[in-house]
Amino acid sequence: MSSLLLALIYVCFISLGLPDSLLGAAWPVLHTQLSVPVSYAGYISMTICLGTILSSLFCEKILVKFGSGKVTAFSITLTALGLFGFYLSNEYYLLILFAIPYGLGAGGVDAILNNFVALHYKAQHMSWLHCMWGVGASISPYIMSFSLVSLNSWSYGYLIVSIIQFAISLFVFLSLPLWKKCKTNLDESDKLLNERSMSFKDIFAIKNAIPCFLTFFAYCSLELTSSLWASSYLVQKWNFTPEAAAGFASMFFVGITFGRFINGFLSIKLGDHFLIRLGIGIICLGIILLFIPLHYAFALTGFVVIGLGCAPIYPCIIHMTPSVFGEDKSQAMIGVQMAFAYTGFLISPSLFGLIANYTTINLLPVYLTVFLILMLVMHEIVVYNKKTAKN
Repeated sequence: MSSLLLALIYVCFISLGLPDSLLGAAWPVLHTQLSVPVSYAGYISMTICLGTILSSLFCEKILVKFGSGKVTAFSITLTALGLFGFYLSNEYYLLILFAIPYGLGAGGVDAILNNFVALHYKAQHMSWLHCMWGVGASISPYIMSFSLVSLNSWSYGYLIVSIIQFAISLFVFLSLPLWKKCKTNLDESDKLLNERSMSFKDIFAIKNAIPCFLTFFAYCSLELTSSLWASSYLVQKWNFTPEAAAGFASMFFVGITFGRFINGFLSIKLGDHFLIRLGIGIICLGIILLFIPLHYAFALTGFVVIGLGCAPIYPCIIHMTPSVFGEDKSQAMIGVQMAFAYTGFLISPSLFGLIANYTTINLLPVYLTVFLILMLVMHEIVVYNKKTAKN
C-alpha cells in the first residue's frame, strides 16, 4: 500500500512540473497572437508565483480541516482548471485571471506532498520526487512543440496538459480510500500531528526557523537566476547565437535532474546536512568557472556544475525539516518554506534583470556568489544551533 501511494505521489510531482515550461515554450508565438509585448510574460509568471505563495502559507490551516488526500486532489484539479482556462483564453487579461487558480493549486500540491514524503519516507525518495518534477518540466516543451508544429496552435498544448492534470486529479480522488488504508496514512497523520494549526507568529518564533527560511530563499534565488539568465549571459558575454545559447543553457536542467537522481542513492549513506554542504561546494566550483574569462567552455561547464550542485539542496532542506523542527511542526514549516522559495523565484531573477540592464550582465557570477554566501551562512547557523541544543 505504502509503495503504491508513493508511486502516485511521484506521478503528482510529474504533473507539478508539466506546466512549468509551457509558458516559456509558447510565449514567442502567444505574445504575437495576443498583440502584447514580449515582457508581459513576466506578469503572468508573477501572478502564478503570488498564488503559489498564498496557498503555501495557508495550506496547513486547510490541511487540518480537510486532510492531505482531499486537498492534494483538489489542488491538482485547481491547476487543471487554470490550464484549461489558458486553452480558452483569447485575451491577455484572461491569462492573468486563470494564472490565479493555476498558482493556488501548484502551491498546495508542492507544500503538502513535500511534507508527506519528509515525514514518511527515506531521504532518497525526496530526491527522486524532485527528479520527477524535472521529468515533467522536461516533457512539457515537447508537448508544446507538438502543438505548435502539428496542431498549429499554442492553446492545444495547454489543453493536452490540462487533460493530463484532470486525469491525475481523478486518480487521486479515486485513491482516497488507499490513503486511509495505508499505514503511512496522510489523513490520520494530519490529525495526530496537527491538533491545531500554528499562527505565523508561532512559526517565526521557532528557533532556527528564520535561518532555515533564508537558506531556502537564497537557494531558490540562485537556482532560478542561474537558469533564467544563462542564455542571455552566453549571448552577451560570449557572443553565442540565441538558438545555440538556449540549447546549452538547458544543460543546467539536465545537471539538476541527473544530480537529483544520483543524490537519491547518495542520501542512503549520507545525511541531509552533509549533502547540502556538498551541493554548496559544487555550486561554488561552478561559479568559479563562470569567473574564468579564458574560454566560453568554462562558462558552459560552470552552468552544468551549478545545476549538479543545486540538485541535493532543495530536497535535503525539505527532508531535514521534521528532524530539525519536529514532526508536529513540519507542515507549517514546509508551507512557509515554500512561500520563501517562491518569493525568491519572484524577486531575485527580476532584480538581476534590473542590475544587468543598468550595468552589465557580466555581474551574474557576482550576484550568484551573494546568494551562495547567504545560503552557506544561514545553513551553518541552523546546524550550529541544532548541535548546541543537543548539548
